Amino acid sequence: MSEGCNEQCSFCSEDCTDRKEEEYDFRSKENSQSNIKHVIAVVSGKGGVGKSMVTSLLAVAMNKKGYKTAILDADVTGPSIPKAFGIKEKASGTEDGIYPNESSQGIKIMSINLLLEDETAPVVWRGPMIANTVKQFWTDVIWGDIDYMFIDMPPGTGDVPLTVFQSLPVEGIVMVTSPQELVSMIVSKAVRMAEMMNIPIVGLVENMAYFLCPDNNKEYRIFGESHIEEIAQAHTIPVLAKLPIDPEISMACDTGTIEQYESIWFEDIAKKLHKMEKQTMMKIAVASDNGNVSGHFGHCESFMLFDCENGSVVKTETVANPGHKPGFLPVFLHEKGAKVVISGGMGGGAVDIFNEKGIEVVVGATGPAKDAVQAYLGGKLESTGSVCHEHQHHDECGE
Repeated sequence: MSEGCNEQCSFCSEDCTDRKEEEYDFRSKENSQSNIKHVIAVVSGKGGVGKSMVTSLLAVAMNKKGYKTAILDADVTGPSIPKAFGIKEKASGTEDGIYPNESSQGIKIMSINLLLEDETAPVVWRGPMIANTVKQFWTDVIWGDIDYMFIDMPPGTGDVPLTVFQSLPVEGIVMVTSPQELVSMIVSKAVRMAEMMNIPIVGLVENMAYFLCPDNNKEYRIFGESHIEEIAQAHTIPVLAKLPIDPEISMACDTGTIEQYESIWFEDIAKKLHKMEKQTMMKIAVASDNGNVSGHFGHCESFMLFDCENGSVVKTETVANPGHKPGFLPVFLHEKGAKVVISGGMGGGAVDIFNEKGIEVVVGATGPAKDAVQAYLGGKLESTGSVCHEHQHHDECGE
């Protein structure tokens, strides 16, 4: 700091270690009647790779899991979301804001095509006007209570992606690509933009990866060999799915019946987003014996309780097993605030009680309790469905 410093750092050109420049938060506040928990942006390096289709199917998959979902169509010059859902009515509003339209299964949608009198009219606007329109979809639209909002981004790394990443609380990005090497190179640019903006990438989805011939059940790489693994490895990003060329998807988008399309490929992605919901703040209980996962839920010596926030353990507590009267332990752990219970084995009766209370049960786990929790938070621990059948431990396992 120089002797004549007046602490007006914003107007000073000195490279000083004592700078106190203000940090600006560019994020815009959502409408006062909106309560949006998670915002996921669906991004592609270039157009024509199926980004809007992926956005639609993600919203449908999470909606089917019971979450309140919404789509903000930020692709102002190429909006396609309303057509995929068969929505033709225009959006309405009051002096309080604009109301999004709802699909047949309750997914809330806002798109420029819901405001234009003629949906085929081109949007010939300059970048700043388009970016401000997208921001207004966040600030002026009355979304209500939303668990997951998916933003269908325009392709590339221009004004709108920059505005969304700076103005909206984007929690994660799903990147969509196709097998061609040229597309892969452009996707790398989008990945680097996300890294520059410090927004985590949930994973990569490769669309049109192959065609599964219905006559011989063989896979054909019509657009060449995949390069998605190279991108994933270079940026340490998981590959979420490799989608085939499926004429039924195109038909569903064209006929506005995307919600009726049954997709098996989006189950894993939905599970990962489901874990994101739980990892914000949750408590995991592990039936344990001397720090290791117990093989018998009700017969364990103690329960290790892990408080987790944003995918990390922030506090650990151990409580003694209070007893194993039938049906008692699920109530006990529910009162302790557990949202997930991990054990080596568990009786079917206890599993049913936990399910009734909305607590996830993971059985079949082994090894150190803390390792099991970390594996669960990382999406690597799945329940094997192992239920205790040993008669000497029948009651102890919670039956």
